[in-house]
Amino acid sequence: MPSPSPQLPRPSAPDAAQTRPSAGRAAALAAVADALLILLFAAIGRDAHQRGEIITGVFATAWPFLAGAAVAWIALRLWHDPLRLWPAGVAVWLGTVGVGMILRAVTGQTVVLPFIIVALLSLGVFLLGYRLAVAGVRRLRSRRLQA
Repeated sequence: MPSPSPQLPRPSAPDAAQTRPSAGRAAALAAVADALLILLFAAIGRDAHQRGEIITGVFATAWPFLAGAAVAWIALRLWHDPLRLWPAGVAVWLGTVGVGMILRAVTGQTVVLPFIIVALLSLGVFLLGYRLAVAGVRRLRSRRLQA
């Protein structure tokens, strides 16, 4: 007579804690996303103005904004909840543009009102946009788990 096979526990639906990355992982992912989006902003801007030096030029354009984002992350300790729209997203956005423009001015790079406006709008869409998308996905997941 064959022996009965052992019953394996059935996997249950993941709870909210299992679907969210750890705090350290979320901070790392958010920091990388911020940096990549700032680099994308610089690359789009350089392409729109048909500037040469693709790789070094993008970094030359992006470094003040990357520094601004880093200042915001460190000054406000945003790694505690980096994906929230407020205050993390707004702080990274305004810190990126504010400190970035100051550094551009100090280093002799162009800082004119139209560029400031474009940077505010573009980086706002990028840095706040993905945080809004993450908030929407989280909201949908929590509703599904409650149902």
